[in-house]
Amino acid sequence: MTTHLQGSCHCGAVRFDVQAMSPSPFMRCYCSICRKTAGSGGYAINLGADFRTLKVEGREHLSVYRAHMPDGTTSSGQRHFCKHCGSALWLYDPTWPDLVHPHASAIDTPLPAPPERTHMMLGSRAHWAEPELRPGDKQFDEYPDESLAQWHERHDL
Repeated sequence: MTTHLQGSCHCGAVRFDVQAMSPSPFMRCYCSICRKTAGSGGYAINLGADFRTLKVEGREHLSVYRAHMPDGTTSSGQRHFCKHCGSALWLYDPTWPDLVHPHASAIDTPLPAPPERTHMMLGSRAHWAEPELRPGDKQFDEYPDESLAQWHERHDL
């Protein structure tokens, strides 16, 4: 089952629609890339959606950032943002061509409240970013032990 999501940037120059199979905003990523490109709270929240369904209005207003990694390589992940207002919109990585990861902060459609949250990449979080942990939340210094799809399946979402 998929959920139709609509999103936009702050200035309205870019709007998008996508079908999401993992629409619950449960996973908070504290890595330096997500934190600095899309996470003013010290983390970013990415959703899982079907790349083939992504429809974009205002594509000419998009820019793409590919992160420079500590080992000197460039990430294959393409972080799309509005070149006018700077809103982080979605991440696409051709390594997984069927997926696109919209940022929950760019979604205008109401999103379901997650029954628990996963805090990942805590080993690289900013010192000031204190995770808001609730009972049942999971914590990982690096990557979690389940994917977006597995988490949604475990919760029958």
